[in-house]
Amino acid sequence: MRLSDHVYRTVSSIRGPLVFLDNVRQARFGEVVRIHAPDGETIDGEVIRIDGDTVLVQVFGETRGLDTAVPVIFSDAVKRAPLSTAAIDRIFNGSFLPIDGEPPYVPDRWAPISGTPINPVARARPQDCIETGYTTIDALTTLVRGQKLPIFSCAGLPAKEMVAGILRNARLAGGGEFVVVFVALGMTHHEYSFYLEVLGGMQGGFAAFVNRADEPVIERLLAPRFGLALAEYLAFSRGMDVLVLITDMTNYCDALREVSTAREELPGRRGYPGYLYSDLASLYERAGRIRGMAGSVTMLPVVTMPEDDITHPIPDLTGYITEGQIVLSRDLHQRGIFPPVDVLPSLSRLMQHGIGEGRTREDHRRIANLLYRHYARGRDLRRLEAIVGRDGMTGRDRHMLDFADAFEGELVHQGEERRTVDESLDEGLALLCRFSLDAREGGA
Repeated sequence: MRLSDHVYRTVSSIRGPLVFLDNVRQARFGEVVRIHAPDGETIDGEVIRIDGDTVLVQVFGETRGLDTAVPVIFSDAVKRAPLSTAAIDRIFNGSFLPIDGEPPYVPDRWAPISGTPINPVARARPQDCIETGYTTIDALTTLVRGQKLPIFSCAGLPAKEMVAGILRNARLAGGGEFVVVFVALGMTHHEYSFYLEVLGGMQGGFAAFVNRADEPVIERLLAPRFGLALAEYLAFSRGMDVLVLITDMTNYCDALREVSTAREELPGRRGYPGYLYSDLASLYERAGRIRGMAGSVTMLPVVTMPEDDITHPIPDLTGYITEGQIVLSRDLHQRGIFPPVDVLPSLSRLMQHGIGEGRTREDHRRIANLLYRHYARGRDLRRLEAIVGRDGMTGRDRHMLDFADAFEGELVHQGEERRTVDESLDEGLALLCRFSLDAREGGA
């Protein structure tokens, strides 16, 4: 025990993951505490509320078996992450403890998991393309270094398989030192086994934080912060480009609602706490680039929309904070198309900063615009086809319907195949030329 530690045996009540203490002096908001359980186990916690001399502690573990006589040690320190490049190619749980069978490493330094907010004046504009291997993203909804771009999915859609593909295939389009920080939240046993198999087959360049559904709900709130603290260290202290891939933010928000309910806080929309927006922003806004520094943090969170509702508070607030969205389609999935990305509602607001001459190809924007234009026209004509039938349509209209079908079946659908940006653009250009649409529209 350090000289700065203070020990209290003044627990007044225990409610789920929350412990109330009376007559506490000199406590700090966010201070780490240690609870010595009767069975000899030590459980960490954090001060989340101070009301006079009454303190509320959030426990990072199971409180079952604790009683009001347990000693609670206040450490006079905030929650910190052990940061080092030795974390690369390692797998941790939601509390940053190794679960890959390898021993702990000696950190280069410790840093608060809340990170250091990037001064808006010091932010550099996101630029340059991150290649995911999927045509619908790389060619049409380009992910840019320093961007935050969510994937909006629905229950039953193959977001898990899509995330696995990005894990295996993501890299910088122009080459360079690149790391994926993978954060998996609330995983079922099947999902946990699936991702462990994917991580085991990777050639390196990743760090994973995996929280299972049967583990403490508090770890679901800690894991993204540990992952982002490591990502910031690798990016801004080591000069690496880091992609933070989080699945699933809906599990994170549900954990936040559960803890908020235990704290007896007033609920907001759909029972989520009123500070849901600011809490999500505290995570998403940690993505970015800093002027004068080589590294970057790019974020690709997966959001499963409850009841397929894009206006639900989680995707709704996520859309306000982030810079676009990638939307998965149930209709495309039912027709066996993978990845089932619906390109029309999908958008990357920073795409123009990651494409073009010197980044991808000088004809990237022209090809993407033509593909969007003709596919949107073909999709719109499907409604007319449902009314008058294909035979009642003009030859030009049938031509556009055929293009829309080919676009989905050949360009969107790629299965497990990995395509580079050049290959994706070549596929799109070949499709336009086959339907004589590139020449017909010229350079529009």
